[in-house]
Amino acid sequence: MSTFLSGADHPDHTDPTDSTTTASTTAASTTTADDTAWPQPQVGFLFFLGFAAIGAAMANLVPLVLTLSIKATAIDPEGATTIVSIVAGVGALFSLVAFPVLGRISDRTTSRLGRRRPFLLLGAVLVAVGSVGQLLAAGTFGLTAAGVVTAVGFSSAIVAVTAVIPDQLAPHRRGPASAIVGLSLPVGAVVGLFIAQLVSPNLPAMILLPAAVGVVGCVLLAAVLPDRRLAAAERPPFGARELLGTFWVNPLRDRDFAWAWLSRLLIFLGVAAIQAYQAFYLIIVLHFAPAEVAGAVFLSTLVLTAAALLFAPAAGKVSDRVGRRKPFVVTAALIFAAGLLLAAFAGSFPVFLVAMGVVGLGQGVYFAVDIALVTQILPDPANPAKDLGLMNIANTLPASIVPALAPAILSVSATAEAPQNFAALFTFGAVAGLLGAVLILPIRKAK
Repeated sequence: MSTFLSGADHPDHTDPTDSTTTASTTAASTTTADDTAWPQPQVGFLFFLGFAAIGAAMANLVPLVLTLSIKATAIDPEGATTIVSIVAGVGALFSLVAFPVLGRISDRTTSRLGRRRPFLLLGAVLVAVGSVGQLLAAGTFGLTAAGVVTAVGFSSAIVAVTAVIPDQLAPHRRGPASAIVGLSLPVGAVVGLFIAQLVSPNLPAMILLPAAVGVVGCVLLAAVLPDRRLAAAERPPFGARELLGTFWVNPLRDRDFAWAWLSRLLIFLGVAAIQAYQAFYLIIVLHFAPAEVAGAVFLSTLVLTAAALLFAPAAGKVSDRVGRRKPFVVTAALIFAAGLLLAAFAGSFPVFLVAMGVVGLGQGVYFAVDIALVTQILPDPANPAKDLGLMNIANTLPASIVPALAPAILSVSATAEAPQNFAALFTFGAVAGLLGAVLILPIRKAK
């Protein structure tokens, strides 16, 4: 099946976008000769890349957005929010370690299967095991263990999927792939929630079917990926310095990477605020019955994703064409923050849906361009998986930060009639998004 993709046997390459590359290099000035340093797989490759990314996102997000809340309610109705916070927080902490460690191992892997393929297959196995564990869990410990396995499986798959972009594509051709992988989060959520809604209230099917799609997506990409085997002599060095570097990039030496990391962390604080607590918001504030919340969450996620899909693909292509990333990322972050502010003061479900549409517009354009920007400022472009793993920590860490902060934020100005202040939580996310937009501005190596 992999024969229809170009570049199955390609030479080693080094990304020309290294620490000495200036931001003045645009798509117009990139020569055709540059393309020969990358395999440049054909359009069919993007389909399988998207399938794997969307499937992995689906397997990870459907539990976080919906089925985990339902399962926690079945275990302990009164303590369900606490259980969700524990499971999501602990799983995110394991991801913090898994992203850079698996990325470092992937960059040094000399397996006959290649550098990325083994981690796609590992992700598929762990996602399958985690979904079965969630279904069988009878208490908080079992549910947390299942969440950890799923989170590490998702980390493994995403480490491989994101590293494939700089592995396979020249810098000026990364926009569409960046859009596909970036949009995998909202698209995976809406497709997974649609599947879950179709089989609701059958909880086993709601848990297992989205996970199955994730498993199939990872396996298919592994089957078609033109993943060159790394020779032992080509393995990057690994000593005490490199071990420390697994979890660290010097922010003084690699300032652009540090600014991008902090910006993404702040943006994803807003994402986590709306993502993890919208089901509770709908139940507590808008008075949806628990049996109806799956349909409401699906509809809000559908609106968000439709808005993202309307503009994000074009944003990725235009960004490639003009050779600029920062204006798109900054504008998207500002729109995202505005949507969260609107959600904070929505007094009805229709207004909340409008807010989710605005959030989706900003989130979609941001995801479409941000990955392409990041691949241009990596500290070590020849071995991208570790640094992309570090960057993915900025996606995951908010899933631990927000549950830790949420109880205090929700209690701000709380009353007997409204014991949980969701307006304060969503406003917190909006402010984080605004700060994330500001931190893009100092980046110099990408325009």
